[in-house]
Amino acid sequence: MKRILISLTLLLSGALFSQSAPPNVLFIAIDDLNDWVGCLDSHPQVKTPHIDALAERGTLFTNAHCQAPLCNPSRTSVMTGLRPSTTGVYGLAPWFRKVDEWKDLVTLPQHFSNAGYQTYTVGKIYHGRDWNSPKLSEFDVVAKTSVGLMPKTKRVATPRGGRGMDWAVYPYEESDHKDWKTASWAVEQLDAKPKDPFFMAVGFALPHVPLLATQKWFDMYPEDEVVLPRMLLDDRSDTPRFSWYLHWKLPEPRQKFLLEEGEQIKIVQAYLASVSFIDSQVGRVLEALERNELADDTIVVLWSDHGYHLGEKQITGKNTLWDRSARVPLIFSGPGVKAGQRSGRPAELLDMYPTLSELCGLEVPDHLEGLSLAPQLKHAQAPRTRPAITTHNHDNHGVRSEQWRYIRYADGTEELYDMVEDPNEFTNVASDSRYAAEKRALRKQLPKINRKPAPGSAKRILTYEAGVANWEGEDIGPHDVIPD
Repeated sequence: MKRILISLTLLLSGALFSQSAPPNVLFIAIDDLNDWVGCLDSHPQVKTPHIDALAERGTLFTNAHCQAPLCNPSRTSVMTGLRPSTTGVYGLAPWFRKVDEWKDLVTLPQHFSNAGYQTYTVGKIYHGRDWNSPKLSEFDVVAKTSVGLMPKTKRVATPRGGRGMDWAVYPYEESDHKDWKTASWAVEQLDAKPKDPFFMAVGFALPHVPLLATQKWFDMYPEDEVVLPRMLLDDRSDTPRFSWYLHWKLPEPRQKFLLEEGEQIKIVQAYLASVSFIDSQVGRVLEALERNELADDTIVVLWSDHGYHLGEKQITGKNTLWDRSARVPLIFSGPGVKAGQRSGRPAELLDMYPTLSELCGLEVPDHLEGLSLAPQLKHAQAPRTRPAITTHNHDNHGVRSEQWRYIRYADGTEELYDMVEDPNEFTNVASDSRYAAEKRALRKQLPKINRKPAPGSAKRILTYEAGVANWEGEDIGPHDVIPD
């Protein structure tokens, strides 16, 4: 029955590939990975040979951006094909299926399952625990792996952080880490030669905190040789006060803490070590794909849900509308994808749903708000009709074109950066009248739908009503001291 469904779909939609059977999909998600990947040329020391090799075998989007700089809304957007400003999912809660309007929406894996694919998942794909109940049907096969060993104590005593806000050498074996177990499960499935066609989603947790990798990965980045990202100590002097409201009180420490406690170099070292460890786990999965002679028939897409600050803009963590939070790796390889390409066109994670549907010859659902990247996968410089948009809580948006990043906050304040001349976003030129035309053009790209937070919204929720900002139920006064 599945083969009949697939054949009918291909007949109706027209496939972009020449095989007699539709391609498989290997969908690799990495948590909190910013653009510190070798092929993106954003950190001079980072070592990611397996991800870099994947980019060489396919098309790398060098100007790709998440829809939200926070796990739950970003992953909800990827899997539903809708913007956060459409779903109203902005915080770490709710699980979107608990919102009446979206409880029956066909998600990306369900779309593939409905078309006859066998769908698998392991690790972190959706956020939280609501989605992997046996009673739900997000995937046909949901992995059951152990969580891995975790240290009983923290090394770093951060001001507001819980147990997870830490960076240190992992005191156990690599094979004890949950990301090793995630990769191992995926490898086992590939070694078992899953029945074609399959859609396998593999989600890695690092470099999400706690940043824990074994000593050999730290040894790749000796502490006395670590290169810090470029940053200014007063980098917020020309940004609106409202920019602080987006991350008013969070477990992630400010840069002030890192400097005072001698942790600035240490957190960068731990982040780099964690990135390289995850690259090795990606390599294990890709090697299994090759070893089992599945690579030629499998589309691989690798992505991260959002970026991460490590001192830039005086903070750590995400929850901002700047490039360090929004810019992410996005790589496609396999059938229908030209190898060795780098595309600088603005791309969105939202685009994966329609792109994979088109590449696999499936009908593209009408509700999707992303645009297929298929033209760029054939010709890297094929035109795009719009920039990338990142949203954090209602009415706060960043618009990213090839040259500009424009930010507009809920109170109407703005930022504008020339990303060609000022890639570190050091100088906000929004008040410069010479760029009024650029601002007007970018402002027109802001989402037309701006829903208030969905029922059940919680954790990192900021609202703005009648001139009053409210962070997680607490009003922020115009003269309140910005928390350290």
